[in-house]
Amino acid sequence: MTWIEYYVPVRHVHLTAVTLSLTLFAARGIAVLAGAHWPMSGAARGASMAIDTVLLAGGVALWAMLGLNPLHDAWLGTKLVLLLAYIAFGSLALRRAHTPRARALFFVAAVACAAFMVSVALAHQPAGIWWLLQGG
Repeated sequence: MTWIEYYVPVRHVHLTAVTLSLTLFAARGIAVLAGAHWPMSGAARGASMAIDTVLLAGGVALWAMLGLNPLHDAWLGTKLVLLLAYIAFGSLALRRAHTPRARALFFVAAVACAAFMVSVALAHQPAGIWWLLQGG
């Protein structure tokens, strides 16, 4: 089997990891805002890191298989910048922000980043949802 023949199963693993990662983040974020302690437990954090590791590995594998370059493929570069913003906002939402209001605002920002990142991935366009809404 050649490298590209693994594309479909690797893409499936990547998409499954995206779904699991965003679902777990949303559950943890809502629970933190409700005052629960389980989202910061070792088990919840470990599950998040394990899922995100699979997600990143799948993304890198797809990147390599398709020969993409984020400096030339603007949609991929946009996704990577959004990923960094999502990580920063998510960290602030779950633990670093000092007030409940700040955590809520950073949670909304992280979810918005994630949603836009998904739209960029679906459209393969840096404008994501805006490109799709214009009939892209």
